[in-house]
Amino acid sequence: MATAARSLAAFSSASAKSARPGHCSAAAPSRVAAAAETARRLVMEFDPAVPLASAVTPPSGWYTDPDFLRLELDRVFLRGWQAVGHIGQLKNPNDFFTGRLGNVEFVICRDANGKLHAFHNVCRHHASLLACGSGQKTCFQCPYHGWTYGLDGTLLKATRISGIKNFNKNDFGLIPIKVATWGPFVLARFDDESTEDNVDDVVGDEWLGSASDLLITNGIDTSLPHICRREYIINCNWKVFCDNYLDGGYHVPYAHGALASGLQLQSYETLAYERVSVQRCESAPAEPDDFDRLGTKALYAFVYPNFMINRYGPWMDTNLAVPLDSTRCKVVFDYFLDESMLDDQNFIEGSLKDSEQIQMEDIALCEGVQRGLESPAYGVGRYAPSVEMAMHHFHCLLHANLSG
Repeated sequence: MATAARSLAAFSSASAKSARPGHCSAAAPSRVAAAAETARRLVMEFDPAVPLASAVTPPSGWYTDPDFLRLELDRVFLRGWQAVGHIGQLKNPNDFFTGRLGNVEFVICRDANGKLHAFHNVCRHHASLLACGSGQKTCFQCPYHGWTYGLDGTLLKATRISGIKNFNKNDFGLIPIKVATWGPFVLARFDDESTEDNVDDVVGDEWLGSASDLLITNGIDTSLPHICRREYIINCNWKVFCDNYLDGGYHVPYAHGALASGLQLQSYETLAYERVSVQRCESAPAEPDDFDRLGTKALYAFVYPNFMINRYGPWMDTNLAVPLDSTRCKVVFDYFLDESMLDDQNFIEGSLKDSEQIQMEDIALCEGVQRGLESPAYGVGRYAPSVEMAMHHFHCLLHANLSG
């Protein structure tokens, strides 16, 4: 509980930042204290010690309260390794891409020598964002006043600073972020708790724990060609999307008729690891005239807190659920395909069409759940013990982060 108190104190301190003179949206001290207390109370309303068969779900405030999301960003997303992209975005020297997580703006790049770097995407002069989108650059030049940085973060040029005193440009390089890769995935770490110099040697254990061997066995670490990316803005809390993914196929026969016909749902099984849960299901035999998108089995891996990896037939796709606010998220889908199928455009187009149909069905479900969570009629729910083990595992991990 002492650690939890420190966390909430840090949360209060961060919230109080906006109350300093000169900030537009000043918050009264009582508001800051109330926000921390609201978040603390909501965390404690879920009891992970209660067995699954008797447990109730987290309260609706976990999915609707802005103060709770602020605590999540601090205690969940800005600690530990987070999936941020894939190596296909950084294939060549000078490639870069940008992103945002909470209030953290970041840029990932590969320098001219092929080394991977990550930085806060903020100019050290007057805080302008440096880069946007993705592409290739030999340096980052601030669009505001022209301060220029190398892809290793070094400040190369500070314009029109003649007469400045007590200034050492070596002190004004970009602020670094830890970055690593595992298989085809690019990971970033926004805290300072990993002290290893060669993070690639430990990232698998830190990110995946004992689940890494199972994922490797099932080809999750294989660098398949990237086919396309699709992004969806969904009017639901990020955890609603994750919960939907983690219900053990419970909703599939009711919401995804076409998908259900391609799976043997009675074969569904769930495995739980330290920070990963894996759902596996055998596929139904394909009809002779059908294209076999699913193969003989499907594996769905959830990597806490918000990354999903789906391996089926020749396909792998990933889903990254990024919170935008307490009732909206962005979900990024990346599709990868075995090289043997790259020339079969009919197969690719048909597979992506089927996948898009499933996403539209899931979006409708998630947005409907969010509206229900915001209703005064709902407080807490229950778990279906035979299928919703992975969802309960997810909620227990969240509780441990938020209270520990």
